[in-house]
Amino acid sequence: MPSFSKNSLEHLATCHPDLQTLFNEVIKYFDCTVTEGFRDKAAQDEAYATGHSKVKWPNGKHNHNPSLAADVYPYPIDFNNTKLALWFGGFVQGMAIMLKEQGKITHDIRWGGAWNGLGKLNTSGMLDDTGHFEIQA
Repeated sequence: MPSFSKNSLEHLATCHPDLQTLFNEVIKYFDCTVTEGFRDKAAQDEAYATGHSKVKWPNGKHNHNPSLAADVYPYPIDFNNTKLALWFGGFVQGMAIMLKEQGKITHDIRWGGAWNGLGKLNTSGMLDDTGHFEIQA
């Protein structure tokens, strides 16, 4: 059974409890790595400057403490494997729906690969961020 590395656990610990619950369940079935949870001002400024975020500090979901967003990728990370990214995103979304229906999490989760909603892949021209998962208010 897959398990999180020390770094992944440290990043996940900075996230909202619903994201922690979700990804602690996902890891039981799908090997993945958490690359980011909370993002401080310097990290957000860098993400914005390099085009990895479209929002400035403190307006990002990563800028809340606990973080309302997590960046999680299938392990090992392969940014060129679109099929795996889509499969993983769908798996996480399905797990989130199931956990919410079971009352184990209380929020809907939005995926960066489908900003327009579940089942609608990103065609809006917004940042394509298939590793990004966030609490939807």
